[in-house]
Amino acid sequence: MNMDMRTQMGSGQGFIAALDQSGGSTPKALGLYGIPESAYSGEEQMYDLVHAMRTRIITDPTFVGSKVIAAILFEQTMDRDIEGKPTPSYLWDVKHVVPIVKVDKGLADLTDGAQVMKAIPGLDDLLARAAAKGVFGTKMRSVIKEANAAGVAAVVDQQFELGHQILSHGLVPIIEPEVDITSPDKARIEELLRDALMAGLDSVPDGQQVMFKLSLPSVNNFYSSFIGHPKVLRVVALSGGYARDEACDILRANHGMIASFSRALSEGLSAQQSDAEFTATLGATIDEIYSASIT
Repeated sequence: MNMDMRTQMGSGQGFIAALDQSGGSTPKALGLYGIPESAYSGEEQMYDLVHAMRTRIITDPTFVGSKVIAAILFEQTMDRDIEGKPTPSYLWDVKHVVPIVKVDKGLADLTDGAQVMKAIPGLDDLLARAAAKGVFGTKMRSVIKEANAAGVAAVVDQQFELGHQILSHGLVPIIEPEVDITSPDKARIEELLRDALMAGLDSVPDGQQVMFKLSLPSVNNFYSSFIGHPKVLRVVALSGGYARDEACDILRANHGMIASFSRALSEGLSAQQSDAEFTATLGATIDEIYSASIT
């Protein structure tokens, strides 16, 4: 375990860049970036283009560890290079940004008002490769849509079960049970979820820590009991479909919670922009999300 990474992850001022769109969400991400599906054919070309987009973001002079404390990578991004260095090494050695990898394979069908993760074949191999590449932690996402105690329990139980497997490889898991922000039951789901997560922390061995990535809550500071908890390294927020300005406004009111935004980070960036335009847009975005994360 890299203790410098742990210190930055635990107490660094800034936010986490989520650069982990994968198969299903990649065409949409490229489309928002100004590259239509007609511009490429096949997965290989698509992934080359999205790696070029991520490389442009990561190598930009505004993308630095003093504001972007960590970055979540798609597995394929972890396995690729940036400027001749493996992406995790480039992030930490050049940018002082902590590398994290997304490990889930997407969502199962809706059951009991929630979507647990699909099975993750080869997870131990992925975790071993990630650790060997100097990756600090992992991220895995489930979704809760209804205030159904059985569904919430299924999501949280699976997250902690996989979390223990991840901890056994010396990596720190980001547990991400997203609450659908459009759910009419959102506030009630959050009550069930907070209780389930607090109970789940009892299973984490003393001296070990997990991270939580949670939807921005309906009640400000609703998750404050996790901030500073000895078994929680960091509590981060997902934007969950809110536009960036709104997400940042809500985040400012949730003290100690930091951002981990994906779509809200790349909002406004375009393949057609000149380098100067790209840097100006990305820099303004980073500054906005950073300022909302340090409240």
